[in-house]
Amino acid sequence: MQDTTKVPTGLALYTQAAHKAAREVIYSYSTSFGLATRLLDASFRPHVENIYALVRVADEIVDGSAEQAKALDASIDPAALLGGFEQETYKAMQTGYSTNLIIHAFASTAREVGITKEIVEPFFYSMAQDLTETEHDQESFDRYVYGSAEVVGLMCLAVFVNGRDYTTEQKRTLTEGARALGSAFQKVNFLRDLAADFQKLGRSYFPGVNVNSFDEQTKQQLVADIEADLAKSSATLPLLPTGARRAVAAAQLLFTELNRKISKTQASALVTKRISVNNFRKLLLLLRALGGKA
Repeated sequence: MQDTTKVPTGLALYTQAAHKAAREVIYSYSTSFGLATRLLDASFRPHVENIYALVRVADEIVDGSAEQAKALDASIDPAALLGGFEQETYKAMQTGYSTNLIIHAFASTAREVGITKEIVEPFFYSMAQDLTETEHDQESFDRYVYGSAEVVGLMCLAVFVNGRDYTTEQKRTLTEGARALGSAFQKVNFLRDLAADFQKLGRSYFPGVNVNSFDEQTKQQLVADIEADLAKSSATLPLLPTGARRAVAAAQLLFTELNRKISKTQASALVTKRISVNNFRKLLLLLRALGGKA
């Protein structure tokens, strides 16, 4: 008897091509994240690449290529593009198919590991905020960080824990750690892009923080907040499967290094230049992660 549960060859090939497109996105846009992802076990890596690609394309709609394209053609509407992208994502998560390769790749991962609309919807909410909001109070900032970064950590966690058994307490710890790591990543990026966000995009993400009045005390408070997030995330490493642990440790080490450099950079300098980690230092951090040190 023929096994009717098998995925048709044509769809399997299409899904494979969709993933290749998603993988190209991650290595084109993020050297650091791409390097860390290479440390993932082969069973995890394609799914994380699919997640990152969807996140990256949505970000391009609100901050990058779509805005630049609008300068060439005023009829291009980033808000409408984002809304269409969002609705197509939900449809593909339900049906398992999209003509958009990046959405199709993400949907294949979402359906396999159990990523639901409940954690995807806050992401698109935060992306939409970038089109209309230039300042945040504490409540809107927390909601923005949750949607733009913490849920991405939860999506990756869904990949790592899929099919594995954890106690209720372990699940809680893993969830808090994934959210904390996403939060730390986002806050570090806000700090290192402080000037660009304010001067080029007119945004001030941190509540009450403005580049014109940014001082050392404020900077150190933000650095300490990020350190707390990273510490909470680091405590979850032993609970992660071996195939994911080294990559997550590498990402933690990289952002810990970025936060350390920010801490040592004068507030007055931070609002005029972007802090980065050179490639040699990145290699050393990756080797450290390979050695099991976080």
